[in-house]
Amino acid sequence: MAMRYDLLEQYDRQVPRYTSYPTAPHFDSAIDGDVYAEWLDRVAPDQVLSLYLHIPFCDTLCWFCGCNTKLVARYEPVAAYLDTLALEIDRVATALGPRRPVGHVHWGGGTPTILTPADIARLTDLLRDRFDITAEAEFAVEIDPRDVASDTIAALAGAGVTRASLGVQDVNADVQQAINRLQPLATTQAVVRDLRDHGIDALNIDLMYGLPHQTLDGIRRTIEAVLALQPNRLSLFGYAHVPWLKKHQRLIATEHLPGTRARAEQVELAGRLLTENDYVRIGLDHFARADDALAQAARAGRLNRNFQGYTTDQATTLIGLGASAIGSLAEGYVQNATPVHLWQQALETGRFATQKGRRLDDNDRLRRTIIERLMCDFTVDLDAICRRYQAAPAQFEPVIAALQPFARDGIVAIDGHRITVAEDMRVLVRTVAAHFDRYLAPAEARHARAV
Repeated sequence: MAMRYDLLEQYDRQVPRYTSYPTAPHFDSAIDGDVYAEWLDRVAPDQVLSLYLHIPFCDTLCWFCGCNTKLVARYEPVAAYLDTLALEIDRVATALGPRRPVGHVHWGGGTPTILTPADIARLTDLLRDRFDITAEAEFAVEIDPRDVASDTIAALAGAGVTRASLGVQDVNADVQQAINRLQPLATTQAVVRDLRDHGIDALNIDLMYGLPHQTLDGIRRTIEAVLALQPNRLSLFGYAHVPWLKKHQRLIATEHLPGTRARAEQVELAGRLLTENDYVRIGLDHFARADDALAQAARAGRLNRNFQGYTTDQATTLIGLGASAIGSLAEGYVQNATPVHLWQQALETGRFATQKGRRLDDNDRLRRTIIERLMCDFTVDLDAICRRYQAAPAQFEPVIAALQPFARDGIVAIDGHRITVAEDMRVLVRTVAAHFDRYLAPAEARHARAV
């Protein structure tokens, strides 16, 4: 079913990605290290945790990047960072209690594979010493294929990594030049072979649309090249051009960026090519083989969404470690200081590095669930969710009224208190979800467009 492009310009708005609710711009400084310590102390001893470790270093700057990263030309800052990260791991583990069970580990960045093989082993040994990483745990690491050597891959395998996520974005040289990420396809192919030779068979490929100079022919070449790699999963993210937040994005010439219709055509073509090749569409921007755990979770209605995107992770406590890392606990969200030196100063003086966060109330939890189900399932039963939270569905009558134009244009179907996003308009699901966001200002311009 083809998208109705005539509606996209009308409904394409600046809205969050909703990897959390409330979203990070609405975190506040009332949540500090003392509050975090209290929240950690309340985590039940038998609760299975999820760990996210942020390694914020890169040796080159990709101009499209929206992550919190720091360029380094020497390894000494990385080594010093790991020393402080060890302090944080020890402090968090002590606050939680001995060897809490862990079901998911994710290393993100930046470039986690900037670590030396010895430091990969040292960091993993520390995690396994301070936490009980279960035998079934997924251990995922983000990889930049341009600078990962075979001995690094061997170290990842030895550490017990089960899934690798490889950044590719686009295989066409003119696009790579425009985003300052030159990555020959042969380089990616060699890393994929090396990962599989070392027993890391679960692979995810990250792609992007909406980049400068991208065309439909180029998208087709990228998808065909990636299909030949036979990954288990793919993500297809829309480039978020937010130069007011990420100043390095000013290096990308806006006149070379595709408009709303061109972006929609790109994502539609990529999605069609992937589904024609037996990948199942997962949520807004992921694809997986039918036998992959992500596809199984989606079919069973167990798909979740967190700061890493769509996930099978069912943990209610996500511990964020490292500068800028965000954690999620029953009481709310916590985020570490983003500047590395401030994060280090806090931990080296015996404190947690929590700089801000958000304490959730019952209405936040209600709306978070509604938004998550929309983002994961494209449909939400307000009555059922309100019953779970002992809340009145009538509070959402203004939202249903505001969505009536969407319904008249066939973007959503409204049946009483059930809202379903039309299959051919799912690219607008974030715009629909934003109607349930009580903090989002109508004219807020800090977010990228939905399409």
